[in-house]
Amino acid sequence: MEHVNVKDTEIPALGFGTWELSTREAEEGTRHALELGYRHIDTAQMYQNEEGVGRGIRESRVSREEVFLTTKVWFDELTPDQVRQNIEERLRLLDTEYVDLLLIHWPNPRVELEQTLRTFFELQEEGKIRYPGVANFPPDLMEEALEEGPLLTDQVEYHPYLDQPTLREMAVERDFMLTAYSPLAHGRAVNDQTLQQIGSDHGKTPSQVALRWLIQQRNVSAIPRSSDPEHREENFDIWDFELSDEQMQRVWDLDRNGRMIDPAFAPDWER
Repeated sequence: MEHVNVKDTEIPALGFGTWELSTREAEEGTRHALELGYRHIDTAQMYQNEEGVGRGIRESRVSREEVFLTTKVWFDELTPDQVRQNIEERLRLLDTEYVDLLLIHWPNPRVELEQTLRTFFELQEEGKIRYPGVANFPPDLMEEALEEGPLLTDQVEYHPYLDQPTLREMAVERDFMLTAYSPLAHGRAVNDQTLQQIGSDHGKTPSQVALRWLIQQRNVSAIPRSSDPEHREENFDIWDFELSDEQMQRVWDLDRNGRMIDPAFAPDWER
């Protein structure tokens, strides 16, 4: 298992994402992922499966201290009082005394960012979260957030068809992690000819090439989601090969600004 090193801590470079999994699927998937060797689990209030994630961690018999656990606060509950009530519910559902990483799931221009992050930092001091972070913050908003204090990550859509060059540079310069969600582009990577060709050189699948491409970048982690046990196992089997510089560039050349997640409340991605 490789790690991303930021803020004087090590975070497993590959995590198990639980978006769109039911509570039962999240329970089974989390347990199985931890048994395979995953040690980074990602969930969220909006996923409505935290109770399953918590049960999966307990059933795996992996100690809580070995698991890097992330959850997120939805964008309509970001006032200080709401955040404090929210974290208690997150901890209750996950059946844990703390989460390793708490994220603002989406920015909300109607709530002052300073107030929200100040509350996150207070929760960090109180031991209820180990690190604060954000998700779906474009570069200019990430700069604004970093003015309030150190953040561990910005979790964004990132895959071979959507590059994040500005945020990648910021992550290295400002010492935070870029967490790639939807790293396989909702299955699109599976049938990509370039990824297939590169994979054939290593005896690997296109999905494994896409994940390897991400975690070989500095300060980047990836959190693929799968309800299929075989796919979870396949996604985790990426530690025994490396892509050459030429192969890395071939994947970068695939970028076609292929954004797939763009809800009505999303920020201006170009800012």
